[in-house]
Amino acid sequence: MVYEERNAWAGLIVSPISMIVYVVLVLRQAGGGPLTDVDWFPLMLWVIGASIVATIVLSIVWGMIAGAKDPDGVGRSDIRDRDISRMGGRVEQAFVVIAGLGVIALCAVGADVFWIANTMYAGFAVAALVGGIARVIAYRRGLV
Repeated sequence: MVYEERNAWAGLIVSPISMIVYVVLVLRQAGGGPLTDVDWFPLMLWVIGASIVATIVLSIVWGMIAGAKDPDGVGRSDIRDRDISRMGGRVEQAFVVIAGLGVIALCAVGADVFWIANTMYAGFAVAALVGGIARVIAYRRGLV
């Protein structure tokens, strides 16, 4: 497994966990009350920061284990890796655009900032998840 594929897998492992953690924290803080009363900003920042750190740590540890097994192939990449990365980026971009359109619609109807921010957060999270899935599928089945 090449470096870029390991990174895609690391993101696929951490992204759903961080999304679930964020939702649980928001629901717990709401305590059955309105979600718009939740102090969501620090929660969101901490979850985003922790997921970035977790992805990096997982990727490093996985890379060290892979490097111990195959020291010559641990950091190799080629044109296929670049093409897969570009394709995954395009998939992610499409979902970010969809989330952006949702945010614009929410702004147009005067939605609470909570819903606007969380729509964008969900859009970024779904984009990362779908982009990672697209990358892993491309590594396993190839680009067509």
